[in-house]
Amino acid sequence: MSNIFSADLEEQLDKHNLSLDDWRELIQRLLDYGVLCRDDSQVEAELYDRFVRIHETVNDYLALMGVRFQHDTQFNFVRILPPGARLPGMEDETDEPFNGGFRSRLNQHEVALILVLRAEYDKALREGVIDEQGCATLSLEAISLAMKSLLRRNLPENIGERRQAFKRLRQLRLINYFAEADVDSGESWIKIRPLIINLVSNEWLNQIRTYLADNLLLVDDEPDAEELAVKPTQKRSPHLTKSIFDTES
Repeated sequence: MSNIFSADLEEQLDKHNLSLDDWRELIQRLLDYGVLCRDDSQVEAELYDRFVRIHETVNDYLALMGVRFQHDTQFNFVRILPPGARLPGMEDETDEPFNGGFRSRLNQHEVALILVLRAEYDKALREGVIDEQGCATLSLEAISLAMKSLLRRNLPENIGERRQAFKRLRQLRLINYFAEADVDSGESWIKIRPLIINLVSNEWLNQIRTYLADNLLLVDDEPDAEELAVKPTQKRSPHLTKSIFDTES
């Protein structure tokens, strides 16, 4: 490595008995995956521990590009934040647009799934059904029902699209499951990880709920014959029929 930063970097790494190859492996993994979770694998445990040792040097390096990181010492994960990213307690200094490769562009299925899982995690927190790793366990059937209840949409019927949506969320360390086939059956179980709180704040979740209630098309359910006979003049409660993720026709 021969540039104006190499000497200073090697000096910092020597203090922690690390090589430039150790540095490259850590930085490349962070920039490629965007997140490290110590409990995810032996490889990530080693990289996370390495990050903890030289986090100040990593911060100085990323700051040159306007990139920051969020470090959660309770659940042992670190996530890099591109310029313009907003997370609770970590507002960016500017509103300048950034469309580089650090941002993850999610499709509608993935965004909808994240919102539903965040709402279900919030419910699990209130009910106190979180395990010692901070995870909430939910069946795929329950996720499907929550999707219909909250957003009036279904999980992708195409197996390939469904697997891809869940795979993307697993890559973001928002959920965990054993195999791709686990998302094919309603009897399978998915773990929602606490990292989802940092991606979707309570404030944003409440804003979405308000938007769903106030700005979407509301229509009345069609009453059945029995209801008309018993309560002919009572207006039924409206329900949401349009998702905020629907595309314009």
